[in-house]
Amino acid sequence: MKTADFDFDLPEDRIALRPAQPRESARLLVVRGGALADHTIADLPGFLQPGDALVFNDTRVIPARLSGVRERIAEDGQTLSVEVEATLHHRDAPDVWSAFMKPGKRIKPGDRVVFQTLSATVQAKDDDGLITLAFDVAGAALDAAIAAVGVMPLPPYIAAKRPEDDRDRTDYQTVFAEHDGSVAAPTAGLHFTPALLEAIRARGVATHAVTLHVGAGTFLPVKADDTADHRMHSEWGEVSAATADALNAVRAAGGRIVCVGTTSLRLLESAATPDGVIQPFHGDTAIFITPGYAFRAADVLMTNFHLPKSTLFMLVSAFAGLETMKAAYAHAVATGYRFYSYGDGSLLFRS
Repeated sequence: MKTADFDFDLPEDRIALRPAQPRESARLLVVRGGALADHTIADLPGFLQPGDALVFNDTRVIPARLSGVRERIAEDGQTLSVEVEATLHHRDAPDVWSAFMKPGKRIKPGDRVVFQTLSATVQAKDDDGLITLAFDVAGAALDAAIAAVGVMPLPPYIAAKRPEDDRDRTDYQTVFAEHDGSVAAPTAGLHFTPALLEAIRARGVATHAVTLHVGAGTFLPVKADDTADHRMHSEWGEVSAATADALNAVRAAGGRIVCVGTTSLRLLESAATPDGVIQPFHGDTAIFITPGYAFRAADVLMTNFHLPKSTLFMLVSAFAGLETMKAAYAHAVATGYRFYSYGDGSLLFRS
């Protein structure tokens, strides 16, 4: 398909710069069978049925944006220094991260980068812009150093409008957050509170966790004219054997799998066999879902509103239908829904 098929107009003032307070007060657009209905997040339990399973991503966002200086020794022996910024993407080893850096064009293997008290050497540079950084410390020591010098990696469309602050340390973290590793929040989960979860469980809906460490590639635009030419960046995820067994039992009993966010959906689809059996999963996934994809695991998807021509808008179009989602997004724009990470949500029933 053409990438242009997934374009739409979005006014700048629809981009949310802060989450709704309280979180359950955010709006919820319910999309089912081509029909659209306006609700709030607090209404979510009413759309779930006893025996359903709610699946959320329990990854925790780390302060993955690092500011520093690239140092290089010139032929005359002088040190050439340039200010740089790195957004960590994927942990490749105890002491190695791949990252997107800017300015990145002149960075080359062998360069040293100093992020305040943390230093690294550029190991490699891929054609797609990913730069491999080998740090001088590893494991827990590296985690602590990143936490000390990094800031929360707000999405570019928010960071361009205001700086990160202390409030984002809590706002940009879900109530489920448990396992460190993401450089972007699984944003549908930002709407949940302990009270909302209690109401969902009281309705007879089970809750299960999977882990997908979201990479910075989630914010990259699709530059290819044809979706078939786009390359996804891999992300690490895990579905435990116990969770896989529990979800298969839900499906066998006639319950629905309700994914909180595209991250949990992509991970479950990566773990499912062609006949819909969810298997334990531990490793990287680069699944790219576009219209025509045959869903194996997910029945219902709760997600925020996504960027034009993004892989995530392609995914929701595959799930609920391209024309349906174009109509849903046009309605959202016209009626003042707030978009992107801190914005409102939608509840999509599979077409």
